Amino acid sequence: MSMRVLVTGGAGFIGSHIVDALIKAGHEPHVIDDLSSGTRANLPADVPVYEVDVCDGKKMADAFAAAQPELVCHQAAQMSVSVSVKRPVFDAQVNVVGLLQSLELAAQHDVGRFVFASSGGVLYGDVAEPVDELHPANPISPYGISKWVGEKYLQFFSQQHGMETVAMRYANVYGPRQNPHGEAGVVAIFCTKMLAGEAPTIFGDGSCVRDYVFVEDVTRANLAALTCDLSEPFNAFNIGTATPTDVNQLAASLQRSCQQNLDTAGRSITVPAPEYGPSRAGDLQSSLICADLAGQVLDWRPQVAIDEGSSRTANWFAEQLLV
Repeated sequence: MSMRVLVTGGAGFIGSHIVDALIKAGHEPHVIDDLSSGTRANLPADVPVYEVDVCDGKKMADAFAAAQPELVCHQAAQMSVSVSVKRPVFDAQVNVVGLLQSLELAAQHDVGRFVFASSGGVLYGDVAEPVDELHPANPISPYGISKWVGEKYLQFFSQQHGMETVAMRYANVYGPRQNPHGEAGVVAIFCTKMLAGEAPTIFGDGSCVRDYVFVEDVTRANLAALTCDLSEPFNAFNIGTATPTDVNQLAASLQRSCQQNLDTAGRSITVPAPEYGPSRAGDLQSSLICADLAGQVLDWRPQVAIDEGSSRTANWFAEQLLV
């Protein structure tokens, strides 16, 4: 059955992939995006786009009234841990107030289900082994705190309004269309630097471990969360691979892929080794999540390993930059 789905942040990295998947599945996506980091070029021309800041209550109300959504997929966010440390008020405005605006309007429009981009990558704090959804939350950055607060609001709206809500606790998402301009999105930043023959900067000694999950896998998880049968009013799912990769390993894999693309393109550029800088405030030493619950409830499992995903991402950036 075709559904009308409003995707906030739908012109951005993850959101635009979700829009593509919704169209392919026969649904009708509408997009809210202020285009501060997303771009219309990520979307098919016939998808309605409301150029609105999620913190602007009046314009958000107008967009909801125009879209009349049956489901909401809330991907709009301030995404950078380091920005949240430097600007915690701004982080809370986007990630808490922006979410609340969306939840209130969803309730007013009798939206049946609200899916929220949370973060397993920061919610659990430093963990050396993959943890499940029952692991105590221990966010150490304003970004992680705002995501934890957001989940509590989802629970409230489920109880108060009878709306099904789903928190998708992402690991470190990467892939084509990731924005390399800013402080988040290490894979995109590294690819852009390396393909230009510049040395990327690794903050700290490169031993920080992350769980990298490919954007296509994340997209499949969101589609399942929007459409599958759920037995609980509030649900939280880890979306990751449980596979540890440190920054040095990631950089080495991307260096190989970028060098292959440069050689294929006939560029006489040797990708330099990374440089090292001071560690950043708020960064975790290790973050790994277990996604077994998503496998049981959503029938979802990651399909793209880090070597394949990093190669595909480097190839995509090469297609954009080596022209």
